[in-house]
Amino acid sequence: MWGASHFFLILCLWACLDALPVAVDKTKVSPPVEEPEPPKSADTGLHYDRYLREVIDFLEKDPHFREKLHNTDMEEIKQGKLAKELDFVSHHVRTKLDELKRQEVNRLRTLIKVKQDLNGEKGLTVDHQALLKQFEHLNHMNPHTFEVEDLDRLIKSATDDLDNFDKERHEDFKKYEMAKEHDRREHLKTLDEDARKKEEEHFEEMKNKHAEHAKINHPGSQDQLKEVWEEADGLDPNDFDPKTFFNLHDTNGDGYFDEQELEALFTKELEKVYDPTREEDDMMEMEEERLRMREHVMNEVDTNKDRLVSLDEFITATNRKEFLEPDGWETLEQNPIYTEEELREFEEHLAREEQDLNLKKNELMKQQEELERQQEQLNAQKIELQQAVEHMERSKTQKTEPPVQAKDAVPSAVEKLPGDNQPMAPGHQQDLPTHS
Repeated sequence: MWGASHFFLILCLWACLDALPVAVDKTKVSPPVEEPEPPKSADTGLHYDRYLREVIDFLEKDPHFREKLHNTDMEEIKQGKLAKELDFVSHHVRTKLDELKRQEVNRLRTLIKVKQDLNGEKGLTVDHQALLKQFEHLNHMNPHTFEVEDLDRLIKSATDDLDNFDKERHEDFKKYEMAKEHDRREHLKTLDEDARKKEEEHFEEMKNKHAEHAKINHPGSQDQLKEVWEEADGLDPNDFDPKTFFNLHDTNGDGYFDEQELEALFTKELEKVYDPTREEDDMMEMEEERLRMREHVMNEVDTNKDRLVSLDEFITATNRKEFLEPDGWETLEQNPIYTEEELREFEEHLAREEQDLNLKKNELMKQQEELERQQEQLNAQKIELQQAVEHMERSKTQKTEPPVQAKDAVPSAVEKLPGDNQPMAPGHQQDLPTHS
């Protein structure tokens, strides 16, 4: 997932796409056998990431917009001056942008409907403000055409959202650490005294083992970069050259260190502290340490605050005293992530959430019991109805059947003559001769 450099990396570096690569001392660096393909853009983590990319890709195709970008600095982009140039892009690009916006509006409408349906099924209240926030990166009052306001909103939303990205990561990590400690303490409550003592001793043992690691070089210092130069690049530390180092680790060749390229430089330092095979090492903590290192270097080196490190900024930083004689670097275990007060508030929040969940659970159980009671009533009514129908059918059948007469009372329709098998109709019997 990308940090805040992604959007501005694309915008600000269109002008640099045709630039020549930084010269490399070929006596020290072996050229690659095959030219690698440019790396694919990683996801920014924004919910409108795809829309953002597609808008940028099509704007880049317009010669006028590309030319204006050459002469627009970061502050002017943030102030919306670049967005006004949208009025001068080609009709083909504007038509495509209109189509992209309509697709994005339809996507958001579908997404919001799904969220509303899910909340309705769960009996949750719909947060309309949160739903409307989904549309902040465009003007949803005009869902048909892409205007200057849409580009201005897209730039500002991406700026604000990506600037807050690291803050949210830090906050999520703090919650992770507090939840981990909370679970540990809750587990201790379930143990007897002896088991609790052993568990506490094991916990302290793991903490001490984790703290026993090699010295961590200050991120971005000469010692740290030389270690990468020697161990990762396989070069002689006595031949360390900042310009060559920069070119070696500018992996996409755009002339800048972005956040991901910077973070990759700290892998060797992090491996001194964290090992995924060791029980005492938490890989979530390793990624938080990586983020801290990257933020520190950005604060020290990124002088124009565009969240990118240019070659000039990098070379300037290597000439400072802090680069040659840095202070020590304190790792996470030396910097508590939270206070006991924050942990207490976190646990109270968890307790309230659990209480709310229990209330909702009880309410749902009552609703289920009521539904079951109503279902039983319906089943009983159904049985009564069936019995009534059956009774009515029996009564109807009895009324329509003819009465049954006795055999002696029923006159014979015909009588037979003696010795004659053919019956004779009544009335003809009086005409038959008699024998003496």
